[in-house]
Amino acid sequence: MTSLLDGAKKLVSRGSDLGARVAGLEAATSHAQGRLDDELVDRGQEMVDRASSRLRLSAEHTVIAIAGATGSGKSSTFNALTGLELSAVGVRRPTTSWATACVWGREGAQELLEWLGIPARHQVTRDSVIDTGREDKRLNGTVLLDLPDHDSTEVSHHLEVDRLVNLADVLVWVLDPQKYADAAIHDRYLKPLVGHESVMMVVLNHIDTVAPERREAMVSDVRRLLAADGLGEVPVFAISAREEIGLDALKDELARRVATKKATKARLEADVKAVASDMSAASGTAKSSSPGKERIRELDDAFADAAGVPVVVNAVETSTRMRAGRATGWPVTSWFSKLKPDPLKRLHLDLGKEGRALNKAARTSIPQATKVQRARVDAAVRHVADDVGNGLTVPWQEAIRRASVSRSAQIGDQLDVALAGTDLGVAKLPWWAGLVRVLQWLLILTALVGGLWLALLAGGSYLRLPEPTTPDVGGFPLPTLLLVGGVLLGVVLALVCKVLVRITARSRARAADRQLRSEIRGISQNLVIQPIEAELDSYERVREGLSTALK
Repeated sequence: MTSLLDGAKKLVSRGSDLGARVAGLEAATSHAQGRLDDELVDRGQEMVDRASSRLRLSAEHTVIAIAGATGSGKSSTFNALTGLELSAVGVRRPTTSWATACVWGREGAQELLEWLGIPARHQVTRDSVIDTGREDKRLNGTVLLDLPDHDSTEVSHHLEVDRLVNLADVLVWVLDPQKYADAAIHDRYLKPLVGHESVMMVVLNHIDTVAPERREAMVSDVRRLLAADGLGEVPVFAISAREEIGLDALKDELARRVATKKATKARLEADVKAVASDMSAASGTAKSSSPGKERIRELDDAFADAAGVPVVVNAVETSTRMRAGRATGWPVTSWFSKLKPDPLKRLHLDLGKEGRALNKAARTSIPQATKVQRARVDAAVRHVADDVGNGLTVPWQEAIRRASVSRSAQIGDQLDVALAGTDLGVAKLPWWAGLVRVLQWLLILTALVGGLWLALLAGGSYLRLPEPTTPDVGGFPLPTLLLVGGVLLGVVLALVCKVLVRITARSRARAADRQLRSEIRGISQNLVIQPIEAELDSYERVREGLSTALK
């Protein structure tokens, strides 16, 4: 990354945004790993590495590669441009086994030649001692390469041509008048270089073998074929290396490109755009969207159902009725409720602080999710993934689906732990329960006092003792009023409390449902939504990076 930034700074200083393009492509390839086609992503990373390496090397030299088929006059053109007999010339295949380099200006070129992989024995410096006074100053700052024949029967030659064609700043394709329409060069090399017109030239060699009146028509036919390849802007030069026809015009064009120092930038920009364009076609440019509220609600409901939230909520309501009823009911009969099992205890829920600490890592006794419930969860997860992936390309749809189920193995355990660790709020009795209990016992004592008083009166009457004066209230004897009133008011209070208990139980059940669903929502976010949003974030980073690379 440091080398990339260093190279980017060099280009920025020359008014270029190439550094930003390469950085954009690097970000895109980084986030496309494992999502887009591996071969395509590898191409992107290779382009980033190549641009980074090239930007660290000499900016004063332009690498010009001369490529062509056997017999096209490629090597003779190379010799004519250098003014030296450096490459063997022949018509039998193969004639050129290794690339030969001729350098105008040694300073800073050595690292560049090493990067190009040109052996020292195949390097010649044009202003060497043997060449003093004969060098062409127009090409100062040039590294001219004579590539192996691209139609060689040797596989190693093909590989060498492909490698150097990717590394050169300017490409000069030498064609033969008899084979300029050969599909081998058009399909394998020229057509794939659409978008590289600014760094390409085509040379029609051996023009001296063509009758003068047919030369212009032949050049026009070459231009027609190039236009059919999508390379209509590529200049065509008709030359004869042997007769030195058209060489000056070709040298002038090469010298112009070398002097402007723009060829390196233009080639890298063209390469970056080509790779970024292919990646963009595979990745797509549609804007992503987050999961919809309806889909998230559907997912949360499916998770809650599979976790047994309805079972727990029903148990909370029942348990609250039992506990609050026991605390506020008629004491004479409320103790019967202790004989009934607490549904929350049976589910290993609401065991108190100590119980939760002991049971934290253990499972609850809530029934396992049924096949129908699991199928509902799977469908809800799939619907979220499909909803989010709608409009995106197939690779991203598949990546989102994989992400949506990447943590599915954890769903059951995390749902169970969430339920076991949630405070359901049923341990604490309603604030009014204590007051009711005091009133109930006061009423019981009142009834007992009235009952004992009446019993004493009845015993005295039975023993024929003098009957004491009995106070009355509103014409009713006080003992009778105490007994009947205590019992009736106790029963009425118990009935009123039943209504209050029912309201409280429903309220706590609703609160428990909200609390549990909040916990479930956190789990669905963590296990499903977050992985999906991570993929969407990667998609947006790829889209933004490619957009920068293609500007």
